[in-house]
Amino acid sequence: MTTTDRPADHPAGPALSACTPDTELIGAFLDPAHVELSQQVGAFAARELASLPVAEDDAGGRRQAGEILRRAGSAGWCAAAVPESWGGRSPAPQLRVLCLIREAFAAASPLADAVFALQALGSMPLTLAGRTQQRRRWLPAVASGEAMAAFAMTEAEAGSDVGAITTRAVRDGDGWRLDGRKLFISNAGIADFYCVFAKTEPEAGVRGLSCFLVEADRPGFAFVRPQVMSAAHPLGEISFDDCRLGSESLIGRQGEGFKLGMRTLDRLRPTVAAAACGMASRALAEALAHTRKRRQFGQPLAEFQLVQQKLARMATELAASRLLVYRAAALADGGAERVTLEAAMAKLYATEAAQRIIDDAVQLLGGSGVLADSPVDHLYRSVRALRIYEGTSEVQHLVIARQLLCR
Repeated sequence: MTTTDRPADHPAGPALSACTPDTELIGAFLDPAHVELSQQVGAFAARELASLPVAEDDAGGRRQAGEILRRAGSAGWCAAAVPESWGGRSPAPQLRVLCLIREAFAAASPLADAVFALQALGSMPLTLAGRTQQRRRWLPAVASGEAMAAFAMTEAEAGSDVGAITTRAVRDGDGWRLDGRKLFISNAGIADFYCVFAKTEPEAGVRGLSCFLVEADRPGFAFVRPQVMSAAHPLGEISFDDCRLGSESLIGRQGEGFKLGMRTLDRLRPTVAAAACGMASRALAEALAHTRKRRQFGQPLAEFQLVQQKLARMATELAASRLLVYRAAALADGGAERVTLEAAMAKLYATEAAQRIIDDAVQLLGGSGVLADSPVDHLYRSVRALRIYEGTSEVQHLVIARQLLCR
């Protein structure tokens, strides 16, 4: 693996403190079991993830993603993405648990967060609407980390506009024939299965979308190319060329793919915000450590009022973000039918705030903050995507406004 060398004791200090979510702030939204879990996942993230070297290239990132999945699966963390009846750790994937895990993982390693997130995102359609045989085949393997999942919705002309999907699934005897291309698919080329959204009734718009389970070794499926990000993340283009699927590959009902996709994204959107909080928490911890230690003009940077102003703003925005995240998660876990408004607010605010917090951290670290081996430089390159995927910030503004106006 091509990596940037890091000292063996790198997890100490800021990384160690940032990996354990602050449960005191969000205690009103947690149960005692969540507090215990936060300590456990924080210790795991600091021990097993924060010490991982940062992959310098796409190939290294793909190899490291597999190693992360093995570690997280062996330790039982991937089981949080799956219902207990299929090898998971609770009757249904608890959103607060997923948020706590993503927050800890993201503070330790943005790539580790992405790997865990895709186990939840890529398997959620099966959890929500999968057939018994689909669940039996894949969910226990997702829970153990033996199978890597992927969620394939985005296309060249279909990002926020899901109705513009052109991938087609046409009836072929008792089964289906799938043709089309998908772009910006996380885990493309390394996933074991994909939940793929395709048009089964093109004239029906979003009501003509359906979701299909496609195994990576299915004839007609191909990994076309990697799409290389500035921070290592397995992303790429996939294609379907006369890809024959059995009738059992349909997830849920024909024509209900849009509803299933939106339910999946709606449910997991607060976890994106939690990941943003984890990255922001790490950036704040790095900034605090640096400004206490670094001296200029005869005193620590932390003694300067403009530095204190930045630190105060960073901490306040992080606290506000975490309160929005765990409010949405607690409502969902409490049985709320929809948390569309709360989830959109959490994702919008937390991802935008994390971008500002990390930018401030880079500024406070000065020259060392823009070095390739600096944790805050890595965070700076990693956080930007969170404002785009699973619903851009602009879309979240629209979702929030529409929810308010329809009351």
